[in-house]
Amino acid sequence: MSVGESNRGRLIVLVVIASAVFMSNLDLWIVNVAFVDIGTSLNASLSDVSWVLNAYAVGLAALLVPAGRLGDRIGHRQVFLAGVTIFTVASGVCAIAPDLPVLVAARIGQAVGAAAQLPASLALLMAAVPEASRTNAARSWSAVGAVAAVCGPVFGGLLVTLDWRWVFVVNLPVGIAAVVIGLRVLPHPAPRSREPVPDLFGAVLLTVAVASLTGALVEAPVWGWTSSRIAALLALAVVGTVLFVRRSMRHPHPLLELHLLRVRRFAIANAGTVAFSAAFAIMLLSNALWCQEVWHYSPLRTGLAMAPGPLMVPFVTAWSAKLVHRIGLGPLTAVGSVLFAIGLSWRIAFAGESPDYLRDLLPSMIIGGTGVGLALSSFIAAGATALPAERSATASGMVNSGRQIASALGVAVLITVLGTAGSVVSRYDIGWWIAVSLALVASAIGLGLGPVRRPAVVAARERARELA
Repeated sequence: MSVGESNRGRLIVLVVIASAVFMSNLDLWIVNVAFVDIGTSLNASLSDVSWVLNAYAVGLAALLVPAGRLGDRIGHRQVFLAGVTIFTVASGVCAIAPDLPVLVAARIGQAVGAAAQLPASLALLMAAVPEASRTNAARSWSAVGAVAAVCGPVFGGLLVTLDWRWVFVVNLPVGIAAVVIGLRVLPHPAPRSREPVPDLFGAVLLTVAVASLTGALVEAPVWGWTSSRIAALLALAVVGTVLFVRRSMRHPHPLLELHLLRVRRFAIANAGTVAFSAAFAIMLLSNALWCQEVWHYSPLRTGLAMAPGPLMVPFVTAWSAKLVHRIGLGPLTAVGSVLFAIGLSWRIAFAGESPDYLRDLLPSMIIGGTGVGLALSSFIAAGATALPAERSATASGMVNSGRQIASALGVAVLITVLGTAGSVVSRYDIGWWIAVSLALVASAIGLGLGPVRRPAVVAARERARELA
């Protein structure tokens, strides 16, 4: 094979992997814009539609680590292609779902597919390029998530203008092309057949615990906090959490190696990621709902209105890489979290039922997006570099699982608040105050991060961009 043919083959591999990763990341953003239309079309309440978001987040949190280990064990190529196939089929079911239960079940299917393809994608990319090119390839891979964040709100608005089902239909040609071409061009890295399979029953316990707590928060305004059903869900959440923790501490190959949290820096990074991610989830959904339900913006106008925030993230993340060498990750996470809190506080100060985009939402999105670019990638980078290099996959899996759980709980908290009594503005204000508090907690936690080796930080921040 000539050099030109070799380079062309690597480019095709990169495109296949990037398209699949872009597709799964995009779904995290565009569904928020489609939220209102889904509820109207399926005649479902806000609390019920929240499961369209939370089913994906909870499923992804529980399955990321097992899927990553499965790829190590049987082969990343097989797991990646299976994941893309499952995600694509589930997207088709989402698009034709006749009611909310079918849609939520299909979203769980999407989570299974995304959990399989995301950990395997980088491993395949690294196997497809020579060692000298791996840093640039990893940077290209990590930029995909940032691009999806920028495109998500606008793409979502455009698609929902046609019909909310197009949010899922758009995945079909991308997924089919990725599988068909991937079968021909993806490399065959040797599996590590001795890699142990993690505790799958632990994944079940984690799912039950998080889903029960999320369900209790979401349904409490409807069923009543003192109802027997809420008490049963809270009890199930407590029991599931206790059993999960006990099993994780005793199982030879636990789903999440909780003993690693004894590493101070790793524990701080995880705690900061959880607090910030919950605040971020509240901000994202509240702005989408506010634009459509309070200001009566169209989905397209909502997407355009929200775009400046995610547009800031990749630029700020790239620019701030130089600051890591000068001031360290701790100050970056602290300053970023405070800026995010200021962005939300701006909304509290200026938000009103009469639309005033230039005074209210635009400054908030710009300030908040700057904060996300500084804080979130820095928290993730701190987690990725807190453990030895051979445990980086484990570190990444735990950080990302915690992030997804926090996102589900953040959405649940917002839905709970919006279901309480009071004026529209006052209810959103409560949600934003909660997010401000979480962001300030994240800032305080971030100050606990000490200095790390420069090369490790820069590399980790590059890998973390797609998650911001």
